[in-house]
Amino acid sequence: MPTATVNGGKVVYEILGDTGDLIVLTPGGRYSKEIPGLRPLAEALVAGGYRVLLWDRPNCGASDVQFYGQTESHMRAETLRGLLTELGTGPVILAGGSGGARDSMLTTMLYPELVTDLVLWNIVGGVYGTFNLGAYYVLPSLQTVRALGTEGLLRMKEWQELIAENPANEQRLRALDSDEFVKLSLRWLNAYVPKPGQTIPGVDDEMFERIQVPTLIIRGGAKDMDHPKRTSLEVHCLIEGSTLIDPPWPEDAWERAMEDRAQGRAKQYNMFDTWVLAAPEILKFLGDR
Repeated sequence: MPTATVNGGKVVYEILGDTGDLIVLTPGGRYSKEIPGLRPLAEALVAGGYRVLLWDRPNCGASDVQFYGQTESHMRAETLRGLLTELGTGPVILAGGSGGARDSMLTTMLYPELVTDLVLWNIVGGVYGTFNLGAYYVLPSLQTVRALGTEGLLRMKEWQELIAENPANEQRLRALDSDEFVKLSLRWLNAYVPKPGQTIPGVDDEMFERIQVPTLIIRGGAKDMDHPKRTSLEVHCLIEGSTLIDPPWPEDAWERAMEDRAQGRAKQYNMFDTWVLAAPEILKFLGDR
């Protein structure tokens, strides 16, 4: 798999398709480019005449772990800029869901010269959604390092999985300074504390003025507490001229996926399985713009 070195860390990526404008497709959470449901969407976009870049962000998949920046999304945005510069490509179309939507928005705000179009869905917001992110992605490692030092990270399933994907990550974790890791984790955690004037975590609303490209927003499901409908509407108001559409998947798709996962039964919906249903709407938007 191709790699590029960005800010001292290896970033794993691949490009699907041979011709057409390049779409950078980013999933949510700390999931890799191999998360089920992402590749079918990428292949559908390639069939529609585009190239698609899939990448493992820092702390995801086979890429190197890295810890710097105002928030983890700021780090990812800086990494994506470095990756696109290394590849000598751009400007590009950014498309992402959940955490990938936040990463894509922030990249557009910070590096507008890199982006021609923006496509967003499953945007995280609200007290429940943002607290969940901090509790899931920051607190466990922060608490472990406070108790055991950075060696304790090697005992955690999340980081063990990344070491299995990329053995170099073991030494990168061992080399971390415990005090610096705690300071960074507290900064990243603070981004997930809901604040007035921050519709998405860690980003002031005034930053949305920097998004001047055609933008498609697929709103959150009616009862989706992780990606609230309200947040989609607020982002639509903040991005002047953006287009808002109803989700092409069932309103309760996310709730069904969470219920299936919680009960450990055969899944009708993986978290991202329904994303491929957005391909026709994305292709139509990009074709019409």
